[in-house]
Amino acid sequence: MLDLPLFHVYSKESRDLTTLTTAGAIFKQLQNSLALPSSKPQATMLSCLARPRLGRVTTSIVRAHSKRPISTKNLSSKWKFYIATASLISAPGVWWLTATRDEVPRLESPPAEHLVPEPGPSKEDVTHMISKEAYSFQVRNITGVKRYDGAQLASNSPCEDRFIHGQISSPWNKDDQWMSWAVFDGHSGWQTADLLTKQLLPFVRRRLSEAKPASNDELVPNEAVQRAIMKGFVDLDDSILKTALDTSRSKEAFQDKVKKLAPAYAGSCALLSLYDPITSTLHVACTGDSRAVLGQKGPDGKWEAIPLSVDQTGSNEEEVIRISKEHPGEENIAKGGRVLGVTVSRAFGDSLWKWSLDFQKEMKQKFNGPSPLTPRYDVRTPPYLTAEPVVTSTKIDPNKPSFLIMATDGLWDCVSSKQGVDLVGNWLEPQTAEKKSKPEPTDREFDFGRFWTDVNWKFEEERTTIQDDNAAVHLVRNSLGGNHHELIAGRLAFGPPFSRRIRDDVTVQVVFFITEE
Repeated sequence: MLDLPLFHVYSKESRDLTTLTTAGAIFKQLQNSLALPSSKPQATMLSCLARPRLGRVTTSIVRAHSKRPISTKNLSSKWKFYIATASLISAPGVWWLTATRDEVPRLESPPAEHLVPEPGPSKEDVTHMISKEAYSFQVRNITGVKRYDGAQLASNSPCEDRFIHGQISSPWNKDDQWMSWAVFDGHSGWQTADLLTKQLLPFVRRRLSEAKPASNDELVPNEAVQRAIMKGFVDLDDSILKTALDTSRSKEAFQDKVKKLAPAYAGSCALLSLYDPITSTLHVACTGDSRAVLGQKGPDGKWEAIPLSVDQTGSNEEEVIRISKEHPGEENIAKGGRVLGVTVSRAFGDSLWKWSLDFQKEMKQKFNGPSPLTPRYDVRTPPYLTAEPVVTSTKIDPNKPSFLIMATDGLWDCVSSKQGVDLVGNWLEPQTAEKKSKPEPTDREFDFGRFWTDVNWKFEEERTTIQDDNAAVHLVRNSLGGNHHELIAGRLAFGPPFSRRIRDDVTVQVVFFITEE
């Protein structure tokens, strides 16, 4: 039995079936060479050709039966040539069938019964959302630090907050290890905050290394450490602005310039903590309105909230006085709790409040920079903002249970320093089943209009719930609604940009120090 390939084409115009000449000739020669009966193959061939497919080239198989068996040993080289040629002719047809297959996706979804196919966040969804970016680390190699937790919840897309954490070598002795934590609250974009995660520590460490003690037996005074940290902050901000200036006048490609200018266009607050285990000293540097608070347990068992930073905003009277002295005769710089329209009085980047008006206009025209502050505000003698931090140094008492809370203003907008410390303090205490499962409030139908009547959008002690193993997540949950599921789920149901109206990006770190037994 012999199988031979045959090609045919169906023409829509003529409605005729035409066998390819080459294939037909090959079959005829094969027929003559093998002495095949003419009637049966032709009949078989016609039966195969009777079912053509519209507009396609197909391959049909003709089975020719001979009364006597045919041995492949007796096949001539001429016959082998015919088979090879037929195979070559069939290859384009196989390629055409596979290469022209339609891979466009099919849209066969049934019509939706309603416009919102998914319900709002369930209790499980809420936990997943606020815990998604959470982390927790046990600290074993740094004396004085036991553990730290962290969490982040975005409102903007992408989140404009950034953070760093971990151990670093001492600036004076590589064999000694310090701990460092930082949160960066970006605004008008994420680019400045992102740059700080990579560059702030190197700039600070370089300045700290210059304050190296004269001998290994001496300790660097806290005042020298504070000055070094301040210089590191200022150096980096100067570098951001200088890089933008140099970039604008360079011969780089336009697209490269745009990328380099972004950290100057945007802005960011910075809150950096450095812990020196040798001296048990915690150095905290703050630029902007992120906040650090030390929770410390007193002899009476109550937790005390000790501020380690002060919010630097247009609502801070000391900041208003400082700015007014730097710009005499400009009475309207700080107005309505803002400095020429911006909330913070200190920040990285934010070139509009630092560049001259002429340069602002030039950058707007050439590189699509932010619109100049004028004519909205009376800009006379920039810079109005500075990145110089206020630095505090605090010795951690090993005889008192202590923890550190560092967070961007997304948390502190809803929770006071004392409330934050109490929340973590209660979280640390052994929890009874009754305390953990505090009943959810049974309010009437809820909506955000009630924020202005009988529902406080900020933290309320009555809504406190303890259900998270991560202290930072615990703070985030309770700042947004606690056990009031409709309140917290409603806040999380909104995505950007609408979510920004009811909550900010939130970044929290909680550090637990070791207490001597």
